[in-house]
Amino acid sequence: MDRARAGRHEEALAWAAADPDEATAAELRALVQRADEGDAGAVAELDDAFAGTLAFGTAGLRGRLGPGPNRMNRVVVRRAAAGLARYLVDREGGPESPPHVVVGYDARHGSRPFALDTVAVVVGAGLRASLLPGPLPTPVLASAVRHLGADAGVMVTASHNPPQDNGYKVYLGGPGEEGAQIVPPADAEIAARIAAVGDVTDPAQVPLAAGGWDVLGDDVVEAYVDGAAAVAGRTGPRDLRVVLTPLHGVGGVLVERALRAAGFEDLTTVAEQAEPDPDFPTTAFPNPEEAGALDLALALARESGADVVIANDPDADRCAVAVPLRPGVDDGADGSGDGGWRQLTGDEVGALLGHHLAERGLPPGSVLARSVVSSDLLARVAEAHGLESAVALTGFKWISRVPGLAYGYEEALGYCVDPAAVRDKDGISAAVLVAELAAAERARGRGLLDVLDDLARAHGLHATAPLTLRVDDLVLISDAMARLRAEPPASLAGSEVVAVTDLSAGDEELPPTDGLVYRTADGARVVVRPSGTEPKLKCYCEVVVPVERGADALAVAAARREAALRLDAVRSDLRRAIALPA
Repeated sequence: MDRARAGRHEEALAWAAADPDEATAAELRALVQRADEGDAGAVAELDDAFAGTLAFGTAGLRGRLGPGPNRMNRVVVRRAAAGLARYLVDREGGPESPPHVVVGYDARHGSRPFALDTVAVVVGAGLRASLLPGPLPTPVLASAVRHLGADAGVMVTASHNPPQDNGYKVYLGGPGEEGAQIVPPADAEIAARIAAVGDVTDPAQVPLAAGGWDVLGDDVVEAYVDGAAAVAGRTGPRDLRVVLTPLHGVGGVLVERALRAAGFEDLTTVAEQAEPDPDFPTTAFPNPEEAGALDLALALARESGADVVIANDPDADRCAVAVPLRPGVDDGADGSGDGGWRQLTGDEVGALLGHHLAERGLPPGSVLARSVVSSDLLARVAEAHGLESAVALTGFKWISRVPGLAYGYEEALGYCVDPAAVRDKDGISAAVLVAELAAAERARGRGLLDVLDDLARAHGLHATAPLTLRVDDLVLISDAMARLRAEPPASLAGSEVVAVTDLSAGDEELPPTDGLVYRTADGARVVVRPSGTEPKLKCYCEVVVPVERGADALAVAAARREAALRLDAVRSDLRRAIALPA
């Protein structure tokens, strides 16, 4: 064994000796033994687990569970909690008025132990800590930070990631933060304090309290449910048959409670996916955006004659919607039907909810916000209702900070419909608003697809679709971005590119970020950016097809088919322009 490999094995055994979790310590010792015996897989796993430190950034921490500094485990979590505590003491001016941290967790593997370690470290550092009363959705934690006037919140979750992952989201309270996820420079300042933390197993360096934190009561959950239910107005139709699925996550009980509190009683939850299960046994990837994730819900909807399917991701901060196709109108309109049903895109739901809130009435000066990669349609909706619109960088840490925000969304199924209560995306309150809109339309003999047709007649048929290019070498992404900056495409889908915006320069609306925006003469728009979490180049494509104001449903369906063809052409041209090696 060479000297470097021997050093790595010594480092691993030292980590195992200090690990407070005997399960991960035993896993690490076994890994070292297999590596010593020449197991190439064990060698690669060990090298990766100790290749560096799991980075703390604007998404907090997220990564694979397992031993080592490059994994999610109790050592890494304790270090993060200690760094956060030191940041809060420094920010708040000292321990004489101890900052208050609220901690929540979902039902993933490791979530509760990570949450307990967090409150123990926070209290050991002389701060106040409160623990949510059980495995709960992320929006409950975000709500509790505001409801309790806390200085910070921690949510242990990996959202819609695979079962082998977990994560650690940080929210900040107080003026200017308002219970939103961290953004620069707070992320770097917290990361610096995490890096300065010493030996987390040494009580002199990181004291660990045996108790002293509050376990919050159900009143905090009740306050959240009441707020989510109140998103629907007090009056209006409630006759709606809904199929729900929490995808084995923690949102199932609360979304039912919120919908019933809002007056919706005809609810059926997919039995196989109703209970929290960290292994997500019925879905390969517990993300409602992924193909196949809603198969069980759609089958139940067809069987029960439902009006709408609503799905939440495992921590219930996202909301997906599927609706029945209209016979003779939508069948095959854009190739997205599934046995008489179609899942709406995040942009379609985003426009529907923004339009619905605007129609209900919002105060003058209210702002409808979207991420830079989301559809321009929301801006048209805002303009038609005399409201303001805004664009933010990708992620709700940015959307939630838009001044005057009344509603915000991002195309990845995230919707903030009540920013006064939850300064983050919230799949449960969004579900209530979807139900209110769907019930109102059903009472008129219509559905959500009819509302989308109305928006197409008023603003043109806006259609969006992604193009995602995965690479093995991150250098290929930076090379592709440099190539696109030097040689932008002259046309997309036969329409001249008339404007190119380099987001790295920033502007009056957006801080600098690595991305490019192309606009064509016929109204198409493309945003290209590297993924912030995976080795992917992500492209967000949008086309606009004019529709006559008096057009019937068949004419709008024809425009939808034309838009699908244009999107295919845009993506083909874009793929050629990016020119990644096969």
